[in-house]
Parts: sequence; structure tokens; C-alpha cells
Amino acid sequence: METGEKRARYKEEVRRGILDAARSLFVNEGYEKFSMHQLVEKIGHSPSTIYSYFKDKDDLLFGICEEVAGRFFADLTQIRTSHSDPLETLRQALLSLVEFGFNHPDIYKVFFITSPKVYGTLDEFVEKESMARNAYFVFREMVENCVVTGKLQEIDIDVLSQVLAVATCGLAALTVYKTAFPCIDRNVLAHTLVEGLLRGYRTNNTNHRFKYHI
Repeated sequence: METGEKRARYKEEVRRGILDAARSLFVNEGYEKFSMHQLVEKIGHSPSTIYSYFKDKDDLLFGICEEVAGRFFADLTQIRTSHSDPLETLRQALLSLVEFGFNHPDIYKVFFITSPKVYGTLDEFVEKESMARNAYFVFREMVENCVVTGKLQEIDIDVLSQVLAVATCGLAALTVYKTAFPCIDRNVLAHTLVEGLLRGYRTNNTNHRFKYHI
């Protein structure tokens, strides 16, 4: 039993090392320039060892993205259980997505920007089990709860979910690419963006006055 546990631990360490090295290459070289040959040189394992864990670079990228999606899923689940008000739950979820990009720009870049082919088409994404799909469904449920309870306008749930997510991702991308534009405090931008988005889609936004103090 002990030998089996050691072997399992070793295999996980090797897999972890491969993923960490691959993540670094995806960040620095991009998807198009990434090669398995580069990975072999970087990590020191034989090609056969790497291929015994991952069949190609798309499989590697999927493994990396699933780890990131697992973090999103855990964060969103925790937020959902910590707040009872649907709108506040969604607000915290959106802020969490932006904050993740602020704090982990390299990981964020790999997940959102490296390649559009990781999860396939929307239909393929929805049909195939994945941690990313699970995280999306939790976020989508948050948006749906706001619509069902009359907090947000009745708009197609998937459209509204993706509009909100893409808008917050755009702000986080400022950190990823370290733009030279002299932006003000990023947390002020994050809160203002999220409040503006939610106010814009409120069922009665004329009565919702938002103020954020620096």
C-alpha cells in the first residue's frame, strides 16, 4: 500500500512539473510558438514520459485551464454560499473574476487569451463535462437568480452572463498586458465597472444611485 502511495505521489509530482513548465512556455511563447520539443528541453523528461501524461499541446493547455477553472468554481461556490441576496452574490462574483486577473495575470492570460480552441464551440462546451463548464453554470445560475427575482431585466441568461463576464475580463486584461495608459486605481475601476454593469441591467435603474469613495 505504501509503495502504491509513493508511486501515485511521484506520478502527480511529475504531472505537476510538466504542467508548470508548460504554463510558463504558454505565457512566454504563446500558443502558436509553443512546442513539445521546447517542453522536453525545459523540463528534462523524455518525450515518452511527457506523452504518457498528455497527448499534445492542446491536451496540456486543457489541463492547465481546468486547474484555473477549478479555482473559479471553488471561489464562486464559496461566494454563493456566503451571500443570500442574489444581486450582492453576483456583484461579489464579478469582482472576484476581476480580482483574479489582477492578482494572477499570467494564469489569467493562459486561461482566457492563449487559444480559443480549448473547449470547442459553445455547444461542445455545454455538452462536455469539464470544470470550466461547472464554473460557468454556477455563474450562470447567479445571473438567472437575479433575473428570476426581478433584480435584473429579463434578457437571455446566456447572453447576459457572457456580457457581464466579458466586460469584467476586459478590465482584467489591462493588468495582463500592462498597458502604458495611466489608469487610476484598479480597484476603483473594478468597483465602478461592476456597479455600472449591474445598474445598467437593473429592472428599475433610475432608483439605484451608486457611489464609490476612493
